[in-house]
Amino acid sequence: MNRNEILKIYGTNYKEMTLELLKRAGLRDLLPDNRTSRIGIKPNLVSASEASFGATTHPEIVAGIIEYLQEHGYRNLVIAEGSWVGARTAEAIHVCGYDQLAEQYGVEFLDTQKVRSYEQDCAGMKLNLCSCVKEMDFLINVPVLKGHCQTKITCALKNMKGLIPNKEKRRFHSMGLHKPIAHLNTAVHQDFIVVDHICGDLDFEDGGNPVVRNCIMAALDPVLVDAYVCELLHYKVDDVPYVRLAEQLHVGSARVESVQITTCGPKPEMEELPREHKIVELQDAVSEVDSCSACYGYLIPALEMLRMEGLLNKLDEKICIGQGYQGKTGRLGIGRCTSGFACSLKGCPPTENQIYEFLKSYLVNRA
Repeated sequence: MNRNEILKIYGTNYKEMTLELLKRAGLRDLLPDNRTSRIGIKPNLVSASEASFGATTHPEIVAGIIEYLQEHGYRNLVIAEGSWVGARTAEAIHVCGYDQLAEQYGVEFLDTQKVRSYEQDCAGMKLNLCSCVKEMDFLINVPVLKGHCQTKITCALKNMKGLIPNKEKRRFHSMGLHKPIAHLNTAVHQDFIVVDHICGDLDFEDGGNPVVRNCIMAALDPVLVDAYVCELLHYKVDDVPYVRLAEQLHVGSARVESVQITTCGPKPEMEELPREHKIVELQDAVSEVDSCSACYGYLIPALEMLRMEGLLNKLDEKICIGQGYQGKTGRLGIGRCTSGFACSLKGCPPTENQIYEFLKSYLVNRA
């Protein structure tokens, strides 16, 4: 498999598709010769929602990866992931079926919200990484191809955020997300990438509006993968700054025009994804400064529900959210960081339903 190549396979038998994809990619030739090498598998379990919801990695894909590795004699495997700030990884593991998966195959699941961390120089930026990173000899990244309410897309590069502690996740947002994501990927090397493009939500990283494509991809270059995802979601690479920054830091290539797409088996007649993104309209109602993904990620779907009920157009002021509002005053705010505001919803983060009910009450009572 070439570094500028992306393999695709389509269907609905996700485990068998994964096995075929890994075979076609020649993963065995990329793996360490030592069968006792520590191999990490990094899915996306952002929150406690089933994969069909469009936010989390399908367990069948990880099952296929584990079977492939075990068939080739690798037993020192670990699934490593930590949900976003405000969610419990243990709950996501259970809801997403990874507790049963780990037990079935005898593989350790490491909750990165609970492990020690260490400071690492990441191309001139000091970041805190989970200790499991330096214990891995080979890392297989299994992100979900989906939209993101702050960075527009999330896939290979951003999925590495699950390998940093919660405190560092908050700091990433105070630093603007893009730069630390790019620098993080200089220290956390992805050796192989399996992209879950089965039914990712193209607007919200927490899911809710899945767009079914029944596709799984394999690749070697995380920057090229994300550049290609930008194209699929009708963005320019420069619309997602961390992709270009990662290229400049020599993580990979963003030359999407050089990508070679190879399809294993039949290809669907219609592959183009929708061009319209709900997120663009909804962002106009928000004044966001350094908000964490969970807090902002719960706000946007709540606004979509209000829009569908015809209530959002009653809003005549910006909703403030984010760490940048700590210690400040204002009119309408979401989350603990806006506790000094006249109307503020407590929580770190408040849930999507709590935000919806709070804003609905605010709008109805004002009307």
